[in-house]
Amino acid sequence: MSILEFAESLPDHRQQIKVRHLSSDIIFITVAAVICGAEDWQDVQYFGRCKEAFFRRHLELPGGIPSHDTFNRFFSNIDPVVMEQQFRIWVKAVCAHDSRLVSIDGKTICGAKSGGKSMFHMVSAVCHANGVCLAQVRTDEKSNEITAIPELIKVLDLEGCIVSIDAMGCQQSIVEQLVERKADYLLAVKKNQLELHRSIEETFRFESRADRRMTAELDFGHGRIENRTCFISNNMEYVDIDKWRGIRTVVKVVSERYDKAKGRAEVPTVRYYISSLSAQAETFNSLVRQHWGIENSLHWMLDVTMGEDASRKRAKNSPQNFSVVFKTALTMLKNYNPRPDIKKGPSVKTKRKMGGWSDIHLSAMLNMNTV
Repeated sequence: MSILEFAESLPDHRQQIKVRHLSSDIIFITVAAVICGAEDWQDVQYFGRCKEAFFRRHLELPGGIPSHDTFNRFFSNIDPVVMEQQFRIWVKAVCAHDSRLVSIDGKTICGAKSGGKSMFHMVSAVCHANGVCLAQVRTDEKSNEITAIPELIKVLDLEGCIVSIDAMGCQQSIVEQLVERKADYLLAVKKNQLELHRSIEETFRFESRADRRMTAELDFGHGRIENRTCFISNNMEYVDIDKWRGIRTVVKVVSERYDKAKGRAEVPTVRYYISSLSAQAETFNSLVRQHWGIENSLHWMLDVTMGEDASRKRAKNSPQNFSVVFKTALTMLKNYNPRPDIKKGPSVKTKRKMGGWSDIHLSAMLNMNTV
């Protein structure tokens, strides 16, 4: 499915008698502009004007290139539920969902503030095979993640997947829902679930050395050395298994970091998890590492490379809909490989520049057959 087909699949909410610009044209130009570095509506407008000859080869443009006010009004009024629904359909069509691990995590859109407080917090599901966002749900603040996560689980096909969620998602109702959807789970446990947290501590405190299963791995990078030791146990003696459906394993991960620049060790951190999987310690260590990788694969990429946190869109549905645009653009950039003959192609940052420099590259990113 091309981005033009995605744009055309969205219903037009406007009064047709007043329409000068096609909705598909507006969406197509916006996604192309964000791919190439646009961060606000004026950027989108000027990109459209600079690339008008390119767009006229693909679009009708009955009213020419829309103004920045037109872009703003359109995305402020489009129904975000419909936008996200069509985004999920598009992602499913263009991305191979070939990873068993799907991570759910929240991110605040810092730029969309009113009265000094951010108005939007997005909860997203990410496929680890390609780092692509599969779906997202908006909440008004981080505390509402508990209600948003079930909505996200409801719209995803998770059968056979492993779903990892941080401590906010460690709820009995969410565990029940995941089991009903035929998914396995890996959930972080903190003191918001005090009874469960204590029972896991007791499991590892009283476990004999003969029964202990563990693995350790070293990571070098970002100016530090990190040793991660993962302990697992299938002993449910201290855990109320009636409250946590399908639980098979409790996990303890101890992280010890040495800061090379400061020349000193940091205080070790201990994290606990519960899981419906029965696997080796090496598997759990890898899954935990991958879950926290969502910060790099999606959040960091959106903030640093795509500039989402710098976005100042506040009007009506604009921040939520533009978040979908950012993720659409990032998906297309990640999927595009200008050199399939080499293992590691250019970075997302470089690909954005290539799209701006070359109509051929931009057409390929947008899945258009001609330039």
